[in-house]
Amino acid sequence: MIKKESVKRSAVKSAKTASKSVKKAADVKAVAKKSKAIEAKKNVEEDEVNLIADAILDKKGQNVISLDLRELGSSICDFFVICNADSTTNVSAIADNIEDQMILKLKKKVLRSQGRENSFWIIMDYGSIVVHIFQTQYRDFYRLEELWGDCKIKKYQD
Repeated sequence: MIKKESVKRSAVKSAKTASKSVKKAADVKAVAKKSKAIEAKKNVEEDEVNLIADAILDKKGQNVISLDLRELGSSICDFFVICNADSTTNVSAIADNIEDQMILKLKKKVLRSQGRENSFWIIMDYGSIVVHIFQTQYRDFYRLEELWGDCKIKKYQD
């Protein structure tokens, strides 16, 4: 009788251990899946930033940079894309081209946009990416990129 109870306890203990192992394996798989999803999102955002930079350069935007704000943890978006142009006409053309390319290639519309009425500084919000298109003298005055000196900066050239 004692031997049967001992065997039962041993079997129950083995079943619990196996159950924990299965649960740990499932947790590891879930973490790996989440990690892959985060990495995929990062790649998509970087592709969008590159598309925006290309659209800016197509319309002769100057000093095109992107600020990677993801590691800061306190920003309202993941990326800033900043550029400038010498005239209000050029600032407006850059904004139009970004909007056209994002819709054409990614089917993504701008969420909010400000500054089109005077085109001194147009801000375009794509959620995780915010684009700043300055007229040259306003970019020189505000020096927006200097506010985030501890983030990664990528420069784009034609």
